[in-house]
Amino acid sequence: MLKMPVMKIAPMALAVALIFSSCSKKKSLSTGWNYNDTKWGGYEVKDYAGQETGPNLVLVQGGSYVAGGTEENITYDYDNVPHKITVASFYMDQTEVANAHYREYLYWLSRVFGADFPEVARQALPDTLVWRDELAYNEPYVEYYFRHPAFNLYPVVGVSWVQASQYCAWRTDRVNEMILIREGIMEKNNSQTDEDNFNTRSYLIGQYEGAVKKNLKDYSPNGTGERKVRMEDGIFLPEYRLPTEAEWEFAALALIGNNPYKDEEIFTDRKYYPWNGDALRDPRHGDWQGDFLANFKRTNGDLMGVAGGLNDAADITAPVFSYLPNDYGLYNMAGNVSEWVSDVYRPFTPYDAADFNPYRGNVFLKDSLDEEGYHVDKDSLGRVVRTPVTVAENVNRLNYRRSDVINFLDGDSSSWVTYNYGTYSLINDKARVYKGGSWTDRAYYLTPGTRRFLDENQSTATIGFRCAMIRLGSPLGNHDQAGNFPPKKVPEYKRKKP
Repeated sequence: MLKMPVMKIAPMALAVALIFSSCSKKKSLSTGWNYNDTKWGGYEVKDYAGQETGPNLVLVQGGSYVAGGTEENITYDYDNVPHKITVASFYMDQTEVANAHYREYLYWLSRVFGADFPEVARQALPDTLVWRDELAYNEPYVEYYFRHPAFNLYPVVGVSWVQASQYCAWRTDRVNEMILIREGIMEKNNSQTDEDNFNTRSYLIGQYEGAVKKNLKDYSPNGTGERKVRMEDGIFLPEYRLPTEAEWEFAALALIGNNPYKDEEIFTDRKYYPWNGDALRDPRHGDWQGDFLANFKRTNGDLMGVAGGLNDAADITAPVFSYLPNDYGLYNMAGNVSEWVSDVYRPFTPYDAADFNPYRGNVFLKDSLDEEGYHVDKDSLGRVVRTPVTVAENVNRLNYRRSDVINFLDGDSSSWVTYNYGTYSLINDKARVYKGGSWTDRAYYLTPGTRRFLDENQSTATIGFRCAMIRLGSPLGNHDQAGNFPPKKVPEYKRKKP
């Protein structure tokens, strides 16, 4: 049995690292000049303990796995042929975004933009009419599901892919603003309006000042003695975003739970679902033994069992912390609601994807600069103006030329004849993938390899979402200086009945 090499730091390198981190005046191993020293030019290198885990996120340690279908392809579309890929470590929300979380977003939009740009909040509203059914009485959900406190921690639905992506961008800025306030760099400012609101990118390029409490010390001999936060300080978190399809599927499978030997490159079992085995009921957890492990539709007309013995205890959706989490600590990666991922849909073959972090949907952008090379003014909502890259400016690049590569290796005329959008196919560049089963789906769709798609501007009562974030630095997490990953106390998750 082969052992995976564990990252270790040689004794001499470790000694240098310890000296480097303990001295107030660090020296460059390249030039010998002092860092963080005004007398030596003021170049700064910050100590960095590792990436902070953002609110509601858990670390998903990446690796190689066989993506694609694990069940019989009962729809005969063969759009997810098994293939081996590697996914980098990343963070993912432990739960779906709930109604209360999304209402917080709408409240902020109304408070900041309501006077001059009320359409911003209106465009973000979920479509509560998705609950209507021509042959069912679901009108109470239209009125109550999103707004009533009884459903505070139920997953938000009726949100399109576009709306979910905009929520992720907003959440990035609110979390980074909170970090600046927490670190004593900025004051709370509840009077932000229109373009004068905190945006991470506009702050970094100097287009937002805010209510400054105490800036960081500036070591530059040509400076004023203080400065704003920079990317190099490691204070800001990366952007919240929708997970890629590969990330979502990898996180749902949680194969890390099937690697019982530390530092061994081995899985003991393959998974059909986010739990082991091919059963849908809990085989071993005390009082829960025999109960369903997810919120799904068992048969036609049976969405929750019989009175006095509700099998999944949920008629529609269930609270986001319901049922046992998988081995990454993620709840409801099967059932409850299906979830948007970032990818554009295409019928898949292994020849279409990269080995590392596969994704279809890239549109490469750049900050918009004026003729003198300065950023143009931010837009009326406080966002940095960005434009697509051009072929002319990338003529000497080896890795890409054009901005929109959604159709890369798939945009020829024969492909479009095959798809024939609007006639017998709904596949185009606005078709986005959603994953996982929902409260109205049969068990087949609970398998992480299944995939479906919907137009990015449409929504349903069965699709929600959760956010993800890149892991910066070591894929192991915040390991110690010897390269060892400190063992974490595994929380004693107690499954909650809906």
